[in-house]
Amino acid sequence: MKDVMINDILDESRELGCSDLHFTAGLPPMVRLHGRIQKLPGYPDCTEPIIVNVINQITTLKHKQVIQRGDDADFSYVSSAGHRHRVNVYRQRGYHAIAFRLLRNDIPTLADLMLPPLLAEFSLRPRGLILVTGPTGSGKSTTLAAMIDHINRHKNCHIITIEDPIEYLHTHKQSMINQREVNVDVNSFALALRAALREDPDVILVGEMRDFETIAAAVTAAETGHLVLSTLHTTGASETLDRIIDTYPPHAQGQCRSQLANNVVGIVSQTLVPTADGKGRVAAMELLNSTDAIAALIREGKTYQVPSSIATGRAKGMFTLDQDLARLTAQGRITREEALTRCQEPNEFIRYLDAAHLNLRTSQPTQVSAKAGARRAIDDPLIN
Repeated sequence: MKDVMINDILDESRELGCSDLHFTAGLPPMVRLHGRIQKLPGYPDCTEPIIVNVINQITTLKHKQVIQRGDDADFSYVSSAGHRHRVNVYRQRGYHAIAFRLLRNDIPTLADLMLPPLLAEFSLRPRGLILVTGPTGSGKSTTLAAMIDHINRHKNCHIITIEDPIEYLHTHKQSMINQREVNVDVNSFALALRAALREDPDVILVGEMRDFETIAAAVTAAETGHLVLSTLHTTGASETLDRIIDTYPPHAQGQCRSQLANNVVGIVSQTLVPTADGKGRVAAMELLNSTDAIAALIREGKTYQVPSSIATGRAKGMFTLDQDLARLTAQGRITREEALTRCQEPNEFIRYLDAAHLNLRTSQPTQVSAKAGARRAIDDPLIN
């Protein structure tokens, strides 16, 4: 296996429907299939020379220098078959390790992903802040790519994306779109954001709000008349708002709450849940639409009341994670046991589930088809 060709293993992983591929010492190549880690059959355990050989196949001289310094390296890799991958090379216990994320080459539309119609409305807003949150591997970048593509198809404007690395390659459609990669085209998210304000953008995508400087620049950009889309590794709208506010020094948190109240358009929090048949994963979501009532809660420092406002905001297109899990469970898309491991309040989830079952029993058959009921079924695991 010392002479293994990484392109062959990536192609094999893709054919199996895996979302991730890992190389680490002492184990054969490991893949994530439908959310579960397992061994790729037919390969012996990896050794340091094997892993270094793989690294040499996928890295440029610049990446090699970063790795030789002992730093982690993030970059994209296009296989010989033309498929794109996000790669992270790191060290553990003195050995090298590699994580590949297998990406889709096409950009799915909002309709393809069966995302809530509210996201199409969010995408065409003239200004404000849209956040897509969730744990790693929950589909955040795919959701953002679909929203950017929706803008690109339906609006004449200038879009700038700042990513690390670039994952989906957009082409100019109705809009002009420029994509900048951190550590290739610019040194950091914060620097790229500051520069973007001098580059005449209408829409700015920030791949991740990692630190205070980036968060502050993104909030300011939204406040100054741009539509800003970004991600955070948080698990709900309330936690997302608190995370942003807490990055500011105490004396500036009041101003931050006011900025968020005036500029947040919506927050999407999502997680992937294994389907009941074990053949894929489906996205369960929480969706916040920033109404006047929610803006008032943010401004007054009452973010702990935001989940209650979301739960009672169905008329405005909002729903909580527990409500969405109950919907998916009632439709038979996921199991009750799996939903209980993901829900925020088990008692609330059970109450919503009872109501969802009642709604299904009283609805017409044409209204409860799996396709009509599922907002975002992700049976193709090649998502980010």
